[in-house]
Amino acid sequence: MTAGEAGFLGGADMDKGVCVVVGVGPGNGAAIADRFAANGYKVALCARDKQRLNDIAGCIKGSVPFEYDVRDPDAAPGVFAQIRQRLGPVDVLVYNAGAGAFANIDDATLEDFQAAWEVNCRGLFLTVKEVLPDMRAAGSGNVVVIGATASVKGGANFVPFASAKSGQRGLAQSLARHLWPENIHVAYVILDGVVNLRRTRQQMPDKPDEFFMEPSRIAESVYFLTQQNKQAWTFELDLRPFAEKW
Repeated sequence: MTAGEAGFLGGADMDKGVCVVVGVGPGNGAAIADRFAANGYKVALCARDKQRLNDIAGCIKGSVPFEYDVRDPDAAPGVFAQIRQRLGPVDVLVYNAGAGAFANIDDATLEDFQAAWEVNCRGLFLTVKEVLPDMRAAGSGNVVVIGATASVKGGANFVPFASAKSGQRGLAQSLARHLWPENIHVAYVILDGVVNLRRTRQQMPDKPDEFFMEPSRIAESVYFLTQQNKQAWTFELDLRPFAEKW
């Protein structure tokens, strides 16, 4: 049992529902999970790296790690069966999984292109199919997809990533048009900027603090989307640091 599991089992205030965060790492994924846990959700942490998940779960009371590789088309049913058994039916899904090689058409490979599509599009498709029965049974739900500027602006050196993110945005929009009438809120968050991570700070040591997007601030906006009244729902939300040129 991890420290996160112990916190969940002993937490009397964890009664707001179940939030699943897919694509949990030390940046946005962990911050989003922490935000929902702090507001009374039981949180399922999903990603490929089980050891890193265990470490993150140990820091977030009310969270439980589940190993989930979205590139495996057969993985979703088993993972979500475990989540329901351990935590209950899913109320909120935050799909933060995203990958893609940054290359132009000359340098990109078919493997790069395929991998980006598998993570950003097929993974989202299969994951949403798993949570819909729970949300429909409850008569409500929230799905938030974390996207990127590449979803609306394909740069020359973003062939695999931009094509996959554009497809992901189109999928999210189709989901929203179909599911909103069922009281299931689907929203797409476009991140326009560089996230503040140890890796990005090392790559850009001369950039000031205001250049970077803070994961905790991104998490605030994601949580806000799931609390909106249905008479004024947001589908697409652009987030960028105030100094970003756009």
